[in-house]
Amino acid sequence: MSNVVPFKRPSPKQKHKGKTLCRSGFHKWEVVTSQQFDVKQGRLVTRYKCKRCGEEKVEAR
Repeated sequence: MSNVVPFKRPSPKQKHKGKTLCRSGFHKWEVVTSQQFDVKQGRLVTRYKCKRCGEEKVEAR
C-alpha cells in the first residue's frame, strides 16, 4: 500500500496574513527603480509597490 499524507487546511490567520493592514490603507510602500520615466506623461515618475499585497501607485514629480 502507498503512504497517505494528511493535508492540513491553512488556518484563517495564515490565509489572511498581511492583508488586514493593506485593506485599511496602511500599505508598506517600496520604491521600484526599474522604470523611472513615463512615456505617456513625458516626465520622471516614482513608482511604488506594496511589499505585502503588491498594489502599485505612481507619483509624478
